[in-house]
Amino acid sequence: MKRQFLPSILASLLLFAAVIACTDHVVPIPEPTQLTASDLFSGLRAPIGMDKDNKGNLWVSEIGTGNNDGAVVMITPNGTKTTFASGFTSVMGPEGGAEGISHVMFHDSKLYILHGIEGKLYIADVSNFKAGDAQKSISDLIVHEYGNQVRSLGLTNPLNSNLYSMTVGPDGNIYMADAGANAIFKRNNGDGSISLFAVLPKVGTGPIVDAVPTGIVFDGSKFLVSTLSGGPFVPGSAKIFAVDMSGNVSIYKDGFTTLTHITLTANNKPLVVKLADFGAKGFAPFTGAVLNEDGTVLLGGLMMPTDIKRTGDREFYVISMPLGTIQKLTY
Repeated sequence: MKRQFLPSILASLLLFAAVIACTDHVVPIPEPTQLTASDLFSGLRAPIGMDKDNKGNLWVSEIGTGNNDGAVVMITPNGTKTTFASGFTSVMGPEGGAEGISHVMFHDSKLYILHGIEGKLYIADVSNFKAGDAQKSISDLIVHEYGNQVRSLGLTNPLNSNLYSMTVGPDGNIYMADAGANAIFKRNNGDGSISLFAVLPKVGTGPIVDAVPTGIVFDGSKFLVSTLSGGPFVPGSAKIFAVDMSGNVSIYKDGFTTLTHITLTANNKPLVVKLADFGAKGFAPFTGAVLNEDGTVLLGGLMMPTDIKRTGDREFYVISMPLGTIQKLTY
């Protein structure tokens, strides 16, 4: 029995060694240490958010000019832009800039469109939409109003809601970051109802201010949330928060400044975009940046970026709202 058993063990070991030999040549994707930017698209009207669908099309939300002319546009891989829907509420804010539509997300053939000013989530089946098609009427879209429910919870004083960004959780539900309520809401995928999932604590190095969540992703075990931090936007006061599936909040990384969004590398490590430095004359032009989770600048000199998305193993897209551009970042 022993002599018969020994060859089978040797055979198993040889097979295991062969498997290892076939797989040990796979080179892991390195984390970026520096990013190179190239121009991809221009001429957008205050773009705020974007996502890429399963056909390679980009979907971009445009705030517009403050004249109720917000829109969602689709850009094909060859650069053809088609307006999907327009006429979303767009108003001039108290500081002079246009405000309105928030971020978009493509998931399971549908486009999800958040509108912070209206407190609404619009949903559209875009599986058959193609370049050159006539634009859809807003009245054709499915719409859910959540702003009144958020404000009814009394999370801020004065009451506020600004549904800003979203991601799909491991349970298939959508998790929305509300930059006005400083909270994360869970949207039930079945009936569309929302519930409070997590409240973010105030932040600050000096003045204690609201967190102002701006981006949310799921890294495989937890949500990571980027924060702008409220005025006066003290350097180092913005944080990346971690939120587990029970809604418990902790600090993942801190020491950042005016973070406007977050994405994940191929290894599920966060990259964030910094809007700008803030000074006596407001946000300083071309002081935005892409940083890794340790705060290392991978690309500086950006003009107020508001979104970043990974579009390939070593490729990202970043939006500049004031310039109306999308750049491709590679390493």
